[in-house]
Amino acid sequence: MAYIAQLGPAIVEKWPVWFVSVTLILAAVIDGFELKVPNWLTFPLVVSGWIYSLMIFGWAGLGWSLLGTAVGLILLLPAYAIGAMGAGDVKLLAGIGAWMHSTHVFYAFCLSAVCGAVIAVAMVLCRRAWNKHTAQFWMIFSEIMTIRDPNQLAAIAAERKSSMLLLPYGIPIAVGSIFYFAWRGLLV
Repeated sequence: MAYIAQLGPAIVEKWPVWFVSVTLILAAVIDGFELKVPNWLTFPLVVSGWIYSLMIFGWAGLGWSLLGTAVGLILLLPAYAIGAMGAGDVKLLAGIGAWMHSTHVFYAFCLSAVCGAVIAVAMVLCRRAWNKHTAQFWMIFSEIMTIRDPNQLAAIAAERKSSMLLLPYGIPIAVGSIFYFAWRGLLV
């Protein structure tokens, strides 16, 4: 009961982290149903992070926010470039960076990658399609190592998309990021 009593003041005190967390949950739900994180959610998240950082921390804060945005983009942009990730997922991580800045977005990304791997393996096991997806994984890995042209890789990924088991990556981003926030004590 004491934990619940502490939650109210923590939400007020740490509202930016709670705002990002609620936005991540909304993005995960939408991505789960539509396989897309919409621009109406990601763009305001990024811009509001810049405005918040500027208003609270001044020009240095805006710099930290812009750096966090860039780190969020850079971490997922290679996967997007080869067709392995949607643009909404990339912008969602950039939004986390805009609010939480570079160090937090990096660690949130790392935990999101672990969550994504666990969820992907669970999805494959639940469908009892381990051999099919293991073969697809090694084929994709081989293509990435030999082709090296992001445009050609993206075209191949687009052709293969209908036969793939798709993971709405907004879900692992939300789970991994919120887990990181809780682990670091940023929520309470």
